[in-house]
Amino acid sequence: MKLFRAALLATALTLPLAAGAVYAATPADALVIAQNIDDIVALDPAQAYEFSAGEINANLYDKLVQYDAADTTVLAPGLASEWTADEDAKSLTFTMRDGANFASGNPVRAEDVLFSFKRVVTLNLTPAFILTQLGWTADNIDEMVTVEGNAVTVKWTGDFASAFVLNVLAARPGAIVDEVLVMENEVDGDMGNAWLNTNSAGSGPYTLTDYRPAELVRLTANENYWNGAPAMKQVLIRHVAEAATQQLLLTSGDVDLAKNLTPDQIAGLGDNVKVETFPQAAVHFLSFNQKTESLTDPAVWEAARYLVDYDGMTETFLAGQMEKHQAFWPKGFPGSYDETPFTYDVEKAKQILADAGVETPINVTLDVINSTPFTDIAQSLQAGFSEAGINFEILPGTGAQVITKYRERTHQAMLLYWGPDFMDPHSNAKAFAYNSDNSDDNYTATTTWRNAWEVPAEMNAEVNAALAEADQNVRNEMYVDLQQKVQAESPIVIMFQAALQIGMGSNVEGYVNGSNSDFVYYRLVTKN
Repeated sequence: MKLFRAALLATALTLPLAAGAVYAATPADALVIAQNIDDIVALDPAQAYEFSAGEINANLYDKLVQYDAADTTVLAPGLASEWTADEDAKSLTFTMRDGANFASGNPVRAEDVLFSFKRVVTLNLTPAFILTQLGWTADNIDEMVTVEGNAVTVKWTGDFASAFVLNVLAARPGAIVDEVLVMENEVDGDMGNAWLNTNSAGSGPYTLTDYRPAELVRLTANENYWNGAPAMKQVLIRHVAEAATQQLLLTSGDVDLAKNLTPDQIAGLGDNVKVETFPQAAVHFLSFNQKTESLTDPAVWEAARYLVDYDGMTETFLAGQMEKHQAFWPKGFPGSYDETPFTYDVEKAKQILADAGVETPINVTLDVINSTPFTDIAQSLQAGFSEAGINFEILPGTGAQVITKYRERTHQAMLLYWGPDFMDPHSNAKAFAYNSDNSDDNYTATTTWRNAWEVPAEMNAEVNAALAEADQNVRNEMYVDLQQKVQAESPIVIMFQAALQIGMGSNVEGYVNGSNSDFVYYRLVTKN
């Protein structure tokens, strides 16, 4: 109970409590969150790459275009009120929104856009690759991003559709920062990097007013936000690593949200608490390394799809954590394919193997991260596959050990998950449907290369064509087609899409938790 008492004391020091109260409801105009935030390394949007940092930055900064809290599936105007695309010239021209100011009071200018993009490329920190894939470098950025009055023109090299570029600009490093304020806090040529890791310089609905690593984050409402001032005047995120402590804080009314509860704790929540489930972008899959001879027959891949007990898992130990999904792009976004044609059918799997003349038993090792729910999934797969003569020897390891083995292509079968770097279907199409050079010395961070699957040439060509397709409806249809092809015949068996369950007070409304950490929004929250 010592940790629980410490957490309550910390809350009492930062938020007013009723006189003499041991447990008190949170203030009506403050959102108090219990969350494990010890993953934060950096908060500067040019450097931040961790999940918790993404959630915080989503509420501090705007982009030219963004997936807004009102509908996280629609790419909406942000600091740009409108834009036009010139596919032939490989350019987009944005008109800046009238009347938008940074939280500092400084106006948002076209020059701030150039500065923000130039800053990301020049600092060249972890997320910079998302922008530099457009052909931007520190040497050419002034030619690739140009300003004229209240208009910004963005150019790119490579065969990219403008829709792809818009999704790139909507990603985290596309955040627009206040050049004047940032450069006032520059130290030794760092372009304000050190300062922005404990402060904010955005135009978003909140400002960062306190950050203590592995302790707390406090956000204060930007009353002059161009899209409407938030109802919650403060958001306090308390670092609470223990899920049991989060549960106690939530049920006692000392926090409004608990974000890291286990399924057992979710099931045990009492009155005055509700649970909301939010689909996430990560897809979970089983894959077969094509360097293992016994796993190269397409009949093995097909049979495997009928040996996964999708419903059995999602209705029991995965309930609330994952839902059945069998395509590489998560549902809820344009271009997703949501049909789930495969069911657990041992007899059908046996027939597929027999018709193809595949000899059983097949003995294969299965690498898995040694934590729940991965080990539970592995045991279910082990039981189901054994019914058809495919015997898994489960090899548990740390996340680092499993992923290192995967990158080295030394596994046989692998149980893992994949999330997009930014919300464009090409991010996953490249990972699951493209591999133009399968040689060992051509390391590529994709599931196809890591499983040594030499993707058919026509599928590689379709991935490139979809990336360049200017008509968004046609482009979406191409990604659906690619998902159908991967679903039908590949050594990668996609099984689930992750879901996140969050416990919250019954009076909390309007909390938005989109499919990844960049789509977590507080500005629409109210408390009844």
